[in-house]
Amino acid sequence: MQLDTHNLPHHQRLDQAKSQNQVTGILGASGAGKSTLLKVLAGLLKPQQGRINFDGQVFFDNQTRTFMPSYQRHVGLVFQDGQLFPHLSVQQNLLYGYRHLKPAQRRFELAQIVELLEIGSLIERRVTQLSGGEAQRVALGRALLYSPRLLLLDEPLSALDTRLKQQILPFFARIRDEIQIPMIYVTHQPQELEFLQADILHMAQGKLIHIP
Repeated sequence: MQLDTHNLPHHQRLDQAKSQNQVTGILGASGAGKSTLLKVLAGLLKPQQGRINFDGQVFFDNQTRTFMPSYQRHVGLVFQDGQLFPHLSVQQNLLYGYRHLKPAQRRFELAQIVELLEIGSLIERRVTQLSGGEAQRVALGRALLYSPRLLLLDEPLSALDTRLKQQILPFFARIRDEIQIPMIYVTHQPQELEFLQADILHMAQGKLIHIP
């Protein structure tokens, strides 16, 4: 993965985010700018200056007035609370983005992701019937079925207790090893990044520093 964010306001260049193991971790305290950075990368926020390039494709460039909308970037984003649709079943949530893709754009099928995340027994449930760990796996599955080129994880385990965190972390490792989607994993828990053998950056006051 190669991601270059050049001259963005309050953010140092992110061209350090070049990872052979597919996972780049960003550590930092609350308010450091981690979530804002992910939203900028996903196209949910538009910076006023700078340039964002991912694997040779320009997401944003203020000099050329380029801004690729979020739906064209094929970037998956998982929040700490999952943000599932409570009025829909698990299966309907999983297929929410998938059904808008053309067949040629679909990298995965529902059965593959259900097996990968071990959520087959949850398919017919309403999301209001899920535990915190189950809901996060469903949110992760929904993001994967969108066939993302890049997966952004915004404190995905922060709402879970220690036992559930230990249950969910191996699923991120499976994504890294089995389907090899590049991930940027934001957290304030270094042990999560150590488990995933991530390349680690530290963010403070909107600036990124590489940690060897």
